[in-house]
Amino acid sequence: MAVQHIEPHLVMADEQGNIYDDPHLLMLCRRGAQWGLPRPDEIMPLPEESEFFLLPGRQAVGLDPESGHIAAPDGEAQLAVAAFAAPGYTISAHPAYKSRPEAPLLPLFAYGAVGFAGGRFYICARRVDAEPRQEFRNIPRSRIEKGARALLRAHPDNRLIRHILDNCVARYDCPAARNFALGRYEAPLPTSRVCNARCVGCISAQEKGSPVHVTPQCRLTFTPAPEEVVEVMRIHSQRETQVPVYSFGQGCEGDPLMNPDLLVESVRLFRTGGGPGTVNCNTNASVPQAVARLAEVGLTSLRVSCNSARDTLYARYYRPVQYSLEDVRASIREARVRNVWVSLNLLFFPGITDTEEELEALARLVGENGVSMIQWRNLNIDPEWYFRCMDGGEGEAQLALKPAMGLARFMKRLKKLCPWLRYGYFNPYLGERAAITAPMPGEWHMPVPLPHGKADMAEL
Repeated sequence: MAVQHIEPHLVMADEQGNIYDDPHLLMLCRRGAQWGLPRPDEIMPLPEESEFFLLPGRQAVGLDPESGHIAAPDGEAQLAVAAFAAPGYTISAHPAYKSRPEAPLLPLFAYGAVGFAGGRFYICARRVDAEPRQEFRNIPRSRIEKGARALLRAHPDNRLIRHILDNCVARYDCPAARNFALGRYEAPLPTSRVCNARCVGCISAQEKGSPVHVTPQCRLTFTPAPEEVVEVMRIHSQRETQVPVYSFGQGCEGDPLMNPDLLVESVRLFRTGGGPGTVNCNTNASVPQAVARLAEVGLTSLRVSCNSARDTLYARYYRPVQYSLEDVRASIREARVRNVWVSLNLLFFPGITDTEEELEALARLVGENGVSMIQWRNLNIDPEWYFRCMDGGEGEAQLALKPAMGLARFMKRLKKLCPWLRYGYFNPYLGERAAITAPMPGEWHMPVPLPHGKADMAEL
């Protein structure tokens, strides 16, 4: 049976936030500097628990199918609209719009291209993880609050518990913190007040002079004791008895490897006390010696954050202090040779990540160092600002010359080069020790010649 071809219309909004569609204009999307119609294989119904964003100072535009020209809608509704996809989904294109000179910098969220057809909204995205770990639509808020109050009453002196529940749940509605209150899936373990990267899109702290004036979260203001950390882990293991995961490195902190002694002692105490489950560390992986020490005391998995496997683009986003991408590669190797599962927290950006250059660099990073998984995360940032940051003075034309192949094809081709790779969005439960099939460092070699594909963008 033939698959129905869906052609969503342009979606726009008025100044009051009312959202409309224009039946005369087709939805356009953007990957980097490339504009075009969405591919049929990337259009999907907008997932539940997604959100709409109005884009101030940005003119909504669509494609006039009769003339083949880009056009603005008629009427008062002129603002561009984007969708923030629910967890477990990776956006494959940004909305196309024309920014006015006075357009403000967009907050640190991910902006997916969205359209309307047949009575429903559609987004350019792909579901990369089917686990309902961060789905809360069927869980009453009162249940989360009840769990938080009970934990606070039972552990009044633990500062970390108070931070997770009073700050992360009550103030920021953090999904990981809500799961801790519910006693399910993955427990957050924020520990670090400092970081050795100055990420352009850091969600917890920005340096003086940054154009980002407000971050989605505030950074941790104290350093917990190992006993406080272990108490959180033990509480979670008693409540989540099937798939307990404990993760250092949260959005409300710097990088956990900045205080390796605390992490090592916490993991050691937990494991020597019979602590079960998957102990994970989300990190920029800048300190190989710290990774090795953690592996020796019982770390199960390491999730390494990166926006690019290319040194130049990595440095432009992370702006590392006294470390480089080579240190990150060394940390991955230290973890793999000690049988620690390594995931890349790949901050995907349509039009820059899904290129031939990035495919080759990413395959080398994965294969040569023994990475087991890619977590396809959205890079939360103003799309035009990030594009300028990655430009590095070379001129937009240089980046525009790099055609995007699209998320679906990029994933398929990477898997062909590295067939052991697991794809997902969340940190997986792996037990205490993972069964790893990724090659040891030095065992994998890039196929020659590199298999080629063609760009999937429907160009205008």
